[in-house]
Amino acid sequence: MDRATIAAEAAGSRLPPLLVAADRVASTVAQGVHGRRRVGQGDSFWQFRRFVTGDSIARIDWRQSAKSGRAAPEGWFIRETEWEAAQTVCLWRDASPSMRWRSRLATVEKVERAELLLLALSSLLLRGGERVLLMRPDARPVTHRTGLDRLAVELDGVEGDVPAGMRLPRYGTVVLFSDFFWPLEEARALMARFAGVPVTGYLMQILDPAETALPYQGRIRFRGLEKDGDVLIPRTESVRDAYAQRLKAQQDGLAEICATAGFGFGVHHTDRTPETALLTLYTALADR
Repeated sequence: MDRATIAAEAAGSRLPPLLVAADRVASTVAQGVHGRRRVGQGDSFWQFRRFVTGDSIARIDWRQSAKSGRAAPEGWFIRETEWEAAQTVCLWRDASPSMRWRSRLATVEKVERAELLLLALSSLLLRGGERVLLMRPDARPVTHRTGLDRLAVELDGVEGDVPAGMRLPRYGTVVLFSDFFWPLEEARALMARFAGVPVTGYLMQILDPAETALPYQGRIRFRGLEKDGDVLIPRTESVRDAYAQRLKAQQDGLAEICATAGFGFGVHHTDRTPETALLTLYTALADR
């Protein structure tokens, strides 16, 4: 059995529990919120997209489908309007090495919590009649809750940075989950690209509690997870205040960049309940 097969089986084995947990979190939050359906931008043509399971046959553009030269249903195309694009929420979670870490103060890695929140938010949005799109090349929108399992499978293959060449729907919404330990210049450039579409959205920073409190004493070697080397600190407690100031400066910078681009910004710690983060996020999106 090759490594790819082993990895695929491992991913598949964790999907059912992840989906159950995501739906449970979404169900809890759904009891206290109202739908988020937004006012559309009109019936102007936006794009043609491929037919996916769950689409109504009545929505097929037969003229465009005939041009494809492909057999049904692979050759079927749906005509989308700007109003429909405005109902699309594009989602991405960071799967970089720094996200695949947890301290003894948490029970889950940051990437695990990011995936749970992404799927729970998707479940909540789909219940409200909105569409969900993973930010990955050749992504197809999910329009019904029955497609949540496909979303989970596709999520397992999303690696790397936010896709630079992906065409985002005008007036749509973008939600990113990451620890956002990025240079602020990179975050500013990304937000400028989003504002130019235009889209709005939310950045949810996922942090381990140890990354906020730095609860270590004495001589500690900190190992870089993303080719940034190791650092040996003789008295870790002596740098705690400076570290807290640096983290606050990063978060203040991210919040300012987001506000300028019309995005929201929030922080979630992995030792807190996911329901609280999801409620905060969904409420913020509903106000935009």
